[in-house]
Amino acid sequence: MKWMKSNITRVGAVLVVAAVVTGLWATKDDFGLGRNMEIMVNMMREISSLYVDKVSPDKLMKDGAVGMVRNLDPYTQYMSEEEMSDFEIQATGKYGGIGATIRMRRDSSGVVVAQPYKGTPSDLAGLKIGDRFLTIDGEDVTKSTTADISSRLKGVPGTTVKIGIERMMTGEKEEMELTRARIAIPGVPYSGYVADGIGYISHNDFTDGCYDEMRAAVNSLISKGELKGLILDYRDNGGGSLSEAVKILSLFVPKGSEVVTMRGRSEQGTRRHLTESAPVLGEVPIVVLINGNSASAAEIVSGALQDMDRAVLMGQPSFGKGLVQTMVPVGYNAYLKVTTSKYYIPSGRCIQRINYSSHDGTTSEMVPDSLMREFRTRNGRKVYEGKGLMPDVRVKPEYISSFAVMLYNLGYIEEFLDGYMRRNPNQQIDNKSFSITDQDYEDFVKYMEDKSVPYESRTRLALDMLKKTSEEERYDEAFKEDLLLLEKKLKDQKADNLRRYRQEITDMLNGDIVLRHSYAEGLIEHNLVSDSLVIKAVELLRNGEEHSRILAEQDTEKQ
Repeated sequence: MKWMKSNITRVGAVLVVAAVVTGLWATKDDFGLGRNMEIMVNMMREISSLYVDKVSPDKLMKDGAVGMVRNLDPYTQYMSEEEMSDFEIQATGKYGGIGATIRMRRDSSGVVVAQPYKGTPSDLAGLKIGDRFLTIDGEDVTKSTTADISSRLKGVPGTTVKIGIERMMTGEKEEMELTRARIAIPGVPYSGYVADGIGYISHNDFTDGCYDEMRAAVNSLISKGELKGLILDYRDNGGGSLSEAVKILSLFVPKGSEVVTMRGRSEQGTRRHLTESAPVLGEVPIVVLINGNSASAAEIVSGALQDMDRAVLMGQPSFGKGLVQTMVPVGYNAYLKVTTSKYYIPSGRCIQRINYSSHDGTTSEMVPDSLMREFRTRNGRKVYEGKGLMPDVRVKPEYISSFAVMLYNLGYIEEFLDGYMRRNPNQQIDNKSFSITDQDYEDFVKYMEDKSVPYESRTRLALDMLKKTSEEERYDEAFKEDLLLLEKKLKDQKADNLRRYRQEITDMLNGDIVLRHSYAEGLIEHNLVSDSLVIKAVELLRNGEEHSRILAEQDTEKQ
C-alpha cells in the first residue's frame, strides 16, 4: 500500500507542476483550482489506503477524469493510452493490420470475415466474406471474441501473422501467412458519372489525406468527360479534420476566401481559415447531399458552400455540431480531448444545435425557434443559426422497415447468401443492374421457415396497448368487435412480413451479393441507380435555371 500512496502523491505533484508550467493558474481562479486539485489527490490517497477492497490507482484516476468531464459536453473526453490507438484510427483512417472487418457468426460458432478491403493483405491473400478464423499464430481462436481476434490481427506494418481459416465456399481448412500493412480506409470510396455530364463523389469522413482523395476524384471526373454538374454526397459523414475541410473547399471557391472562423474564450483563441489555392471547379454547378448524420467538418464544407451561394443543399437538416476539440497531452501518453472553441461559417452563423453551457448535468438545452438568429448568404438569402444546416431543397428521408433490419442484424441475410454463393461459384454480375431472381427470393422465404424473428410492428404494439387500455377503462365490450376486426386485418406474422417487405429485403440481398463480388465501391455504384435523392439532384443540375434561381433568391426554412 505504501507504493500506491507514493505513486498517487507523485501523480498529484505532476498535475500541480503541469498546471503551473502551462499557465493554467494564471487566472482569478488560481486558489480554487489549486485547492480542488489537492482535494482530489487526497481523496485518491485515502481511498487507496482505507477502502475495504484493493483499488487500482489507474482505475481511480480514470474514473475521476471521466467524472470531471461528464457534465461538460459529449465531445470533451479523457483518453487513456490504450484508448488513443483507436482514436488515431478514427482520426487518420490508418492502422497496421490485414485490412478486413470481422463479425461473429449468427450461431456464435466463430468469427468470420465480414469484408476484406480491396488491395489490402487480406484481399491479396484471397480472403472472402464468410471465411472463418480457426487459428492465429498457432493458437485456437474458434471461441474467441471479435475484439480478441481484431487485436491479434493488428500490429506493426511489416510484421507477419499466421492464420488458419475455414473457407466459406468449400469448407476446406487452409493456413497462410500475411504481412501486415499500413491500412488506409478511403475517405472518398467512390466517384463516377451518374448521368450525362453529371459527376458524383461519395465522401465518408474527414480523415487525414482525404483532400488528396477528393482532388484525385475531381481530376478523374474531368479526365473522363465534360463535367457539367457535380453531386457531393455528405450524408452520414460525421466529420473529422478541420484543415482537410478547408483544403477541400479550396477546390470549389476562390483563393483567399474565408470559409470558417474559430472563436474561443479569448481574442487570442480566434482563428480565421482562408483557402490557399485557386479552385479546380470554380464555376461548375454543385448539389450537396446532407442528412441528420452530416456533422462537424461535413457541415463546414456544406455550410460554407451554402453561405457563399456556391452549392444547393439537398436532403434533411444536418446534425448541428459547431464545437471544435483540441487534443491536449496530460502525461503518460494520455490525452484530454477538450472543446476549446466554436466554429462560424462565412455568413457568421454557428450551426451548433445544443447548448451545453449549464454544466450542471441537466438536460441539454435546445435552441428555441424564437431565438434562432437570421443571417444572410452572399446573395442575400436568409439562413438561420441554431438548428444545424437547413437544406435549400428539403426531401423526406426514406426509411427501411425494422423487420428487414432485424433480419440483417440476426445474421439471416449473410447466412443465406453464404449458401447462395456456394451454389453460384462462377457468377458474373453487373453492379448497376444486378438483382436476384424470383426463384432466389422464394429460396430465401423457404430458408426462413424455421427461423425465429422476434418482431412486432409498431401497429401491432399499438393495438395491444389499445386492447389493454380498453379493458382497464371498461370499454372492452363496446370495442370488442372493432378490435377483433382490426386484429384480423393486421397480419403481422413472419410469412406475411416476408411478402410485405419483399422489396426492402431484396435490396439487402442484392447489395450484399454485389459487395461480395465488387467491394464497397461496387455496392455504392449499385445503390446509386435507385437512390431517390441522387436522382433528384441530377434533375436539379439538369435544370440550370432552377438551380440558379435557388442560389439567387430562395431562403432556407427556419425549422
